[in-house]
Amino acid sequence: MSAETQTPARPFDEMPIITRLEDYPYTMPTLLAREAQTLGPIFRAEVGEQGRDAFGRWVVFMVGPEANRFVMHSHRDHFSHDLGWTPTLGGMFEKGLLNTDDPEHARQRKLMNPAFTSAYMSRYLPIMNRVIAQRSSDWVERDEVDMYAETRKITFDVAAECLTGLRTGAEVDHLRELFFKLMQSSFDDVETMADYVAKLMGVRAELDELLLAKIAERRRMPTDDILGMLVKAGDEQSAPFTDRELLGQLHILLVAGHETTTSMSAWLLYLLASHPDILARVHAEMDEALAATGGEVTLDAIKAMHLLSNTVDEAGRLYSPVGNVPRGVVKDFEFGGYHVPAGTRALLSLAACHRLPEVFANPDTFDPDRFAPPREEDKRTPYALVTFGGGPRICIGINFAQIEIKAMAAHILRHYTLAPTPDQPPLQAYYGPTAELPGGMRLRVTPRSAQADAS
Repeated sequence: MSAETQTPARPFDEMPIITRLEDYPYTMPTLLAREAQTLGPIFRAEVGEQGRDAFGRWVVFMVGPEANRFVMHSHRDHFSHDLGWTPTLGGMFEKGLLNTDDPEHARQRKLMNPAFTSAYMSRYLPIMNRVIAQRSSDWVERDEVDMYAETRKITFDVAAECLTGLRTGAEVDHLRELFFKLMQSSFDDVETMADYVAKLMGVRAELDELLLAKIAERRRMPTDDILGMLVKAGDEQSAPFTDRELLGQLHILLVAGHETTTSMSAWLLYLLASHPDILARVHAEMDEALAATGGEVTLDAIKAMHLLSNTVDEAGRLYSPVGNVPRGVVKDFEFGGYHVPAGTRALLSLAACHRLPEVFANPDTFDPDRFAPPREEDKRTPYALVTFGGGPRICIGINFAQIEIKAMAAHILRHYTLAPTPDQPPLQAYYGPTAELPGGMRLRVTPRSAQADAS
């Protein structure tokens, strides 16, 4: 059909409207997937009264592989990460790679890319292995653990050491608590908004003081951690990072470096514990790969674990760590038969795309083999699996995250047998862009060798 005879896009006011009920945070992926099947890949919802000053009256949802390609690749210049993410973060953190637009984003990413290439993963893996072993060493003594809380400790400790050189201990625990306070923005001892803001700014000032001291230390004595590399970054075309820019990168990287891998790791372990048939196959693959390395979790061993890799992808698909990514519309566009004006707030729903039955067969079922030949459902439809985003701005830490999750699974599954507590099933919620498990994730832990001897 020629451009002259195409049906003109319908106005924004005619775009379908959905209603988000009280259980929306818990049902969002399946709800939006169902709405997309009925209404098409774009629809809108009203923003609550409290959020309208920051976000406007309407938010537009975009769902599906074509929406992903449109926003992340073909029409990415119509969307602003800054106008999407910065209001969502609520001014809690300095601007970093996540919420910066081009051309500044391109400059920053160029400076940061060397620290996240596959070649550098061999530097980070020993840190990951040590932190994982150290943090999980007392699980058997406790009998039952909150796996969500435990994976959070592991992923934050790994991020803190790889980023700043801070090793597991009191200083990292303090840093983690400061970040949690800012992210949760919850204080029991405040009565007025002024007190709340003062409390929040106090936490932020304490956090910044700690991180700026680390930046100053790295400027005096650069190291091989990521901060040390960023301090030295710069060339004839790109000026080095300022202290405030480095602070922003640390804010975002410390949050992004642990938040998504926390929930993915926890769900991966829970799903394997709940599916003994798949776990047995993962164990067989893992034991063979580790036998070739003398039991050491190396990059070669991780690369040989293809079923584990598919299982990680499936955990991320089924329980997407990032549900809806926010964007600000900076140029009018047409999509799905509707016109969307500049100034609109858009949410690209990664979690809903992952639950579309026309893209993923039986999408509510845990099935890692969907990613293995000959099915390869992720490759059959481009931009279908977007756990780490896609296009030119795919998550810079994708290699780091995937290796960390697999290293964690390899160590834990090799040493422990995990069993879910049937009376406390975990529930995932999306109160913001990223997933939370408000009630945690309880798992019983016993030594694997004891289980093997008993069987």
